[in-house]
Amino acid sequence: MNEAFLTQFRATLESASARLLEIPEVETEAPLNDGWCAKQILGHLIDSAANNHARFVRAQLQEDLVFEGYDGDAWVRAQKYAQADWVSLVDLWANYNLHLLHVIENIPDEILHTPRAKHSLDKIAWHPVPANEPVTLDYFIRDYFGHLQEHLGQIFHSTFP
Repeated sequence: MNEAFLTQFRATLESASARLLEIPEVETEAPLNDGWCAKQILGHLIDSAANNHARFVRAQLQEDLVFEGYDGDAWVRAQKYAQADWVSLVDLWANYNLHLLHVIENIPDEILHTPRAKHSLDKIAWHPVPANEPVTLDYFIRDYFGHLQEHLGQIFHSTFP
């Protein structure tokens, strides 16, 4: 994986964690523009990390990038993130993503860059890829990071205008 990307990923985790911890708990419970509160958005990012962790590992063990999707709204509702402790959510999110970064750093380049003709990124990617276009694991990982940045932006723009 490109060293600049890995550095940016790590720096984002470190700076976002510090900023998230500065947000008063009461502010994390107020609904934001999209309907979710900051706790629910961060919970969604934890769910995304959990699902993509499994996908990134499986992608090293199989020839395609075909993975099940999940209902993000249902996962957030089922786990009651709005009632969770903010500091615990931030710690879980940061540590899970640091582990994902470790996984990503250790994926061999040939696995990262091999085009996969068969995939489900037309259904599960943040920026979908048409089913008839080959895609790489490198693309999928960068897509995950873009999704993470998008949702962090929602939290920061709503809590720190």
